[in-house]
Amino acid sequence: MLFRESAASLANRSHLEGRLAELLTENFLHKHGHRPQLSEQRSWERSIPALTNALVEAGLGDVEMLLEYGLPLTSKRADVILAGVHPATGGPSYVVVELKQWSSAYPEDGDPLRCRIDAYPTSVLNPIEQVRGYCDYLVSFNGALEQAPESVVGVAYLHNATEFGVAGLRAVPEDDRGRMYTGEQRGAFLKYLRSKLAPKPGADAADALLQGKVRPSKQLMAVAAEEVRDREQFVLLDEQRLAYETVMSAVREARRSNHKQVVVVTGGPGSGKSVIALSLLGELYRRGVPALHATGSQSFTKTMRKVAGARKPEVQRLFKYFNSFMEAEPNDLDVLVCDEAHRLRKTSANRYTKAALRTGRPQVAELIDAARVPVFLLDQHQVVRPGEMGTVEQIQEAATEQGLECTVVELDSQFRCGGSDAYLRWVTDLLGLEGDGPTAWEPDGKVRLLTAETPQEMEDFLAAQRAEGYGARMSAGYCWKWTTEITPSMPALPADVAIGSWAKPWNVYGDRSLLGAPPAPLWATDPAGFGQVGCVYTAQGFEYDWSGVIMGPDLVWRTDRWVVDRTASKDPSFTKATPDKDIDRLIRNTYKVLLTRGMIGTIIYSTDPETREKLRSLIPSAAN
Repeated sequence: MLFRESAASLANRSHLEGRLAELLTENFLHKHGHRPQLSEQRSWERSIPALTNALVEAGLGDVEMLLEYGLPLTSKRADVILAGVHPATGGPSYVVVELKQWSSAYPEDGDPLRCRIDAYPTSVLNPIEQVRGYCDYLVSFNGALEQAPESVVGVAYLHNATEFGVAGLRAVPEDDRGRMYTGEQRGAFLKYLRSKLAPKPGADAADALLQGKVRPSKQLMAVAAEEVRDREQFVLLDEQRLAYETVMSAVREARRSNHKQVVVVTGGPGSGKSVIALSLLGELYRRGVPALHATGSQSFTKTMRKVAGARKPEVQRLFKYFNSFMEAEPNDLDVLVCDEAHRLRKTSANRYTKAALRTGRPQVAELIDAARVPVFLLDQHQVVRPGEMGTVEQIQEAATEQGLECTVVELDSQFRCGGSDAYLRWVTDLLGLEGDGPTAWEPDGKVRLLTAETPQEMEDFLAAQRAEGYGARMSAGYCWKWTTEITPSMPALPADVAIGSWAKPWNVYGDRSLLGAPPAPLWATDPAGFGQVGCVYTAQGFEYDWSGVIMGPDLVWRTDRWVVDRTASKDPSFTKATPDKDIDRLIRNTYKVLLTRGMIGTIIYSTDPETREKLRSLIPSAAN
């Protein structure tokens, strides 16, 4: 939250000082480490006074206004939450308000859930649905609302718009959590506010909301089975919902007019790509629309088959690999959801492929051919293996070669790492993937970041978190050889990851549980996985509460820069033919993946003394 004050006090501040936007900008810079976009500053200048004046005119000057309220466990923010007393019940009452400066907007391709505004380059989610999603999400994750979910309502206020200018948006049903008023309806808006808020102080209600306990995030795999069947487990917000509706619109168009369209959804770690994929699959599955889910990750696919398809073989068959479509009939599917599409390869052929199928056809072209609506979800910074090449540009080029329209939806929020945008920027800066290099970590209250002096200290810290009921995993760069031949007759798993007197096994190689350890595909989701060290291939695509990351000798800090040592890597996918430049990028990407698995926090240990010293200068230690 950027600012909190009563409506009357805020109206007085805006009128007398004329610097509300400046104040919010200063608070934003302090909280997030960068300046807000100019469009956001203009919104603060114009939209917040419009709402503040409406509240004062309605006699609700004592209502508390929580500006830019951060939704729990995500980087998303509600424009304003009004906190007060309900005029009928006398209990706390909350109105989530989405403010828009739009003067007009119209449905995209006849779909009112997706809006087109002339000044915007791409479509956006209907504000009625946007604020409804914020309400549903808030009730799902703020413990203060658990016993009174009806105390939360939502409204979009388009203070510059006329009814004629946004008439097409009204096709979306309105209810208590999602409704819309325009500037032309100002009188009705004031009446609505009076029906939800009494002319009494709202400070106590605001305190209760802000002090409400945040519930743990619903982790993807824990609810995958329910998600495929009833899609009520996750609330899709903003661009997530827009991506979902874009695909569903393309499906309707494909069925109506035999139209083929490619959709690309791109976003960073934890931005909800796999949640969107599951939501789509579940809805299409229930509607009887021919659709499949595919990835290039053995761990992810096998886990989805086990968790989402538990005791239901027909659901298990929905999850395939990218190389499963070499012989597919063109457009045999209505939809193919390609998750983790940054793991696309140049071709689907491998050493086991029949000679007749070694055509050299690009894998991306095969996947596009397989469905009327191929959907690709990816993060270009998660390419960690030579030969992986899924990028937005590559998919767009492949679509263009076939004369197909390609729609790109960018996800700019994230739900991992406590919803901390600052942490994701810190990681990319640390590893030199973006920005000007490593910076000191400034805690933002969303995610914890610590360093350990020894691997035992890291393990002890994580074990303490597990004792408090949190999930935890240890992972490492691929700097130790992996014993792949393990038999049940062995007394214990080989402790391949050895650092001084501390040693742990890698996660089990293969698809079978051995000696009390889960198979590789289930390392990230089975609680027994804590006893082994995971590698990037078993961690990618998953999340857990606490993440312990061991940085090996393949990436070390020397004086003023990172040095990549390819000889320290034991990854068998790196060959002599892999260029140094590619190895450098892939190793940095590997650590980005490992450092962005934690929901609540991450603790880092480096095997290299100089690197430990550098990390210590940037991050607090666990001992402190």
